[in-house]
Amino acid sequence: MQHPLNHELTYHERMREQIKNEFPDIDEETLADTLEGLTNLNEMLGAVVRSHLDDMAMVDALKSRVAHMQDRLSRISKRAEKKREIVTSVMEQANLKRLAEAEFTVSLRTSSAPLVVTEEGAIPEPFWKPQSPKLDRQGLIATLKSGGHVPGAILGNPRMAIAIRTK
Repeated sequence: MQHPLNHELTYHERMREQIKNEFPDIDEETLADTLEGLTNLNEMLGAVVRSHLDDMAMVDALKSRVAHMQDRLSRISKRAEKKREIVTSVMEQANLKRLAEAEFTVSLRTSSAPLVVTEEGAIPEPFWKPQSPKLDRQGLIATLKSGGHVPGAILGNPRMAIAIRTK
């Protein structure tokens, strides 16, 4: 099924050709004004751009909301960890090994020894995991734009894009 915008584009192009055939000396501004009056292409494109702007506003709002929720998650996680530390400390000081309540039981136990790295540079090579190299795309683009040559990379042909201003 063809999208209504594609249908209107086809009609717009057909009208353009018909007008140019009937009036070969028509200037581009008059042609554009005539086509705007005969077709709905401009209005349809405007509606798509408005919808795009609505979507982008929603994206921005959701990003902000997600950031706030992640901050809240972090605060609640820290609060929960602090409560756990308080219970551990108090049970240890009171020499209380077990606390039984109706909905839970807490047992104080000795955990395994944590790793403390005192000098990272002194750790032998077998304990290091190699990481896959990651391509520095921005560095490549900057080098190529400044006229440099990088084997295996070139700048592609620029594509058409739209600029949307809302202010």
